[in-house]
Formats: sequence, C-alpha cells, structure tokens
Amino acid sequence: MKVLVTGFEPFGGEAINPALEGVKMLKEEILGAEILKLELPTVFMKSKEILEMALEEDRPDIVICVGQAGGRDKISVERVAINIDDAGIPDNEGNQPIDKPIFEGSDAAYFSTLPIKEIVNKLKENKIPAEISNSAGTYVCNHIMYSLLYNIDKKYKNIKGGFIHIPYIPEQVIDKRMAPSMSLDYIVKALTIAIEVSIGN
Repeated sequence: MKVLVTGFEPFGGEAINPALEGVKMLKEEILGAEILKLELPTVFMKSKEILEMALEEDRPDIVICVGQAGGRDKISVERVAINIDDAGIPDNEGNQPIDKPIFEGSDAAYFSTLPIKEIVNKLKENKIPAEISNSAGTYVCNHIMYSLLYNIDKKYKNIKGGFIHIPYIPEQVIDKRMAPSMSLDYIVKALTIAIEVSIGN
C-alpha cells in the first residue's frame, strides 16, 4: 500500500511551512504502508498539475493533503471542497483568481473520501484537539483538495483522499496576540494517526 502525503512550500516571506515540515517528519513506513511525501507550491494551477503528475506516476492508495489554517485551534479534518478559486491575497507567484471555477462545468463540490469522523474520534482519544471542518476556504488549500477529489472521481475511484488543516506552531505566534498554536510534534502525531485510521478503514 502507498500513502501520498503532501505539504505546501512556505508562503510569502515565511521561513517554514509547518504543514510541509510535519509531512517531512513522518516515518517512511506506517502500518506497513509506504509513505510518499510531496512538496507542493503555494500556487494556483501549478500545485494541481504537480499533484496530478504524482497521482499518475505513484498510483497511491490514499492521499492526504496538508495545509495550515492559522487561527484555528484544532486539527481540522476537512469534509468538503468547493469548485471555486477566490483569493483574498496573491499566491507565491502573484496569481489572484477571483470567483473562478477550478474545473469549468464540474460539480459544485466534492466530499472527502477519508474516514473523517473516525480520524477525529481517534485524535480526540489521543488527547489531540480535533474537529471536522465544513469549509476549506477558497484559497490554494481548497484548490488542491478539490483537484484531488475531482481526479479521484474521474480517474482513480479506488483512492481514498482528503485534506487536513493544522494550526500555527508556537514560534509563529510569538507576535500574534491570543493566537492558538500546536507543537510540531503533536502535528506529526496527528498526521500519523490520520494515516493509520485511513489505512485501517
């Protein structure tokens, strides 16, 4: 079995992206499954193209895309992605699509095919704050989640896939008043549990 886990490159002037760092820190094998790690650019369209190449070349059984949602206080397991790009700020290459469909003429939304409730329940059992989120936003995270689920629906129906948002890590909130954070070790533990649950369901 192969599990592909993706994380985004640092955004803007940030030194690191904890989503990518967490992915890098995952073990190479979990419950006998090979863990494939992929860095995605924080760029509309380009991120989708790189993911599509990885799906074609690696043929994973499970795909979990990871991004950061600063300000959230829990691991957020996303339920749904919507067919719209609506960027409040430019991406890393200056693209700022407004009210543009990700795939013209496609479904308005796709639901995660990961066992999202089982993941959240197992995280809580392990004392990790977690929730199901019903909005992945309209930025690059939603863009990649929708693209993944679109490809699963059209080409790879046997793949289980979805998206997980993580909070800030402590060093990111030193100058952010009242902003919640979670340690990178906890994030890695959470991602590992999400992979284990996905393999077992």
